[in-house]
Amino acid sequence: MKTQNFNKLNHMNYPIIHNLWEYKTEPFLDFKDPNNINKLKEAFELVESNLNKEYPIFIDKEYYVDKKIVSVNPGNTDQVIGVFQDSSIELADKAVQVANESFKVWSKLNVYDRVNVFLRAANILRKRRFDYIAWMVLEVGKNWAEADADVAEAIDYLEYYSKLMISIHENPKELLPFPGEVNYYYYLPLGVVVVIPPWNFPLAIPLGMTVAALITGNTVILKPAEDAPMMSYLLYDLLIEAGVPQGVINYLPGTGEIVGDYLVKHPDIHMIAFTGSKEVGLLIHKNAANYPGRSHLKRVIAEMGGKNAIIVDDIDDESFMDYAVSSVLVSAYGFQGQKCSALSRLILHKNIYDKFMDKLLSAISKIEIGLPKENKFLGPVINEQAFNKIMHYIEIGKKHNKLLIGGKRYEYKYPGYYIEPTVFEDVKVNDIIAQEEIFGPVLAVMKYSDFDEAIKIANSVEYGLTGAVFSQNRFNINKAKQEFYCGNLYINRKCTGAIVGVHPFGGFKFSGTNSKAGGPDYLLFFLNPKSVSEKIDF
Repeated sequence: MKTQNFNKLNHMNYPIIHNLWEYKTEPFLDFKDPNNINKLKEAFELVESNLNKEYPIFIDKEYYVDKKIVSVNPGNTDQVIGVFQDSSIELADKAVQVANESFKVWSKLNVYDRVNVFLRAANILRKRRFDYIAWMVLEVGKNWAEADADVAEAIDYLEYYSKLMISIHENPKELLPFPGEVNYYYYLPLGVVVVIPPWNFPLAIPLGMTVAALITGNTVILKPAEDAPMMSYLLYDLLIEAGVPQGVINYLPGTGEIVGDYLVKHPDIHMIAFTGSKEVGLLIHKNAANYPGRSHLKRVIAEMGGKNAIIVDDIDDESFMDYAVSSVLVSAYGFQGQKCSALSRLILHKNIYDKFMDKLLSAISKIEIGLPKENKFLGPVINEQAFNKIMHYIEIGKKHNKLLIGGKRYEYKYPGYYIEPTVFEDVKVNDIIAQEEIFGPVLAVMKYSDFDEAIKIANSVEYGLTGAVFSQNRFNINKAKQEFYCGNLYINRKCTGAIVGVHPFGGFKFSGTNSKAGGPDYLLFFLNPKSVSEKIDF
């Protein structure tokens, strides 16, 4: 662990990297390439030689406490990833104090110096890409491609937000001229930001929120997801090595009910950046607004999940239908359906219903299930609580709908939380499995007669995150653009896999605040605009 202090940071004399750099999205690795396969196998060996170690809390220094959080491999629960501290209220308060003090210096740092830190972090992450993939595969159960996409997205956030910060700095907003005055409009950082990330994108999402806060001049308290503390530790380690001073970023593992709740209510916190469930997001929104003793309104950005739909129109092209089937399969079962963007409702035109379902069920029956380290497509769900919740929804589906495939625990050679890919049909709009977020490998299928009916079904839930339409009918495509009410609509492609700078990500209704991570205005959520007027004509 390399640490930086402010004196050292101010004399690092980094080259002005941004003058030599142009943002491009990070390409994915090809795991058909034997060279990449061998590099990843070497990374697994390195990572597995470093399992079951203990990691401290990092604030102004290292802290250890009596209570622990143990991270295990959900695909083989006998394998302990690492042991982490379950922070106390006292240490949470200490983190706020340190972050507040650090803000006084970090917020004044030259914009280019800050940007260069994060561009440096992107280069470090590229060099360690295989190690980060291996850690992620073991800690949360992503297959190789899903884990690699997560790391690539993290690199994109580092570089895209660097580009945005330079643009904000170098291109101030133009104001209307006024006689006898000079008027300015610029942005100031907020203060201390609490980042509360999810476990399902355990590097990209916490990194995206953390870097957005830091690059705009704020300080951060990172409270990792309890199922992915190792990945947040690796994020912390990366940023420290790149040049972020200790105390500017603080690593504070702990339970959401205690540490997370305390930080959300703390009067010296200026902003909460959260990704997770609707229930927790709404509670954060309420507590951030109502807690007494603060001197300011707290800002909250929240991404809170979805109940996403894909509409497949009347298709007469065989190859296009095959493409739609493969897109549906990946959207529904990629990372076991544990994505806020995942497909959970398939809405099929009656004319193609039987043919499409035959193709889909055939494809699902060929899905390989097993240990993510062995690169099986479908791995475990994240923990026992998630497993029980998903199985509860499956039992509800069995009582009220027709089970076509799956619906059981997958018995495997390793102890883990494996569930068969599951499909229900004869699902009605108001059925529980058509309304509530399951967050697992469960798909509800519905039939429609005309496109207006399909749009009505798609919009019938309290969420509005992602959606997709497969159609060759331009009229219906345009109708979907206007009336399919979601933050991210995809035409003739899967409803997952948003790319930073290409598909700004965030949803409507109870999917969140629609703050559009990876979009051109995202950093502005972490800044306060200030207007200054100077009278020059006395």
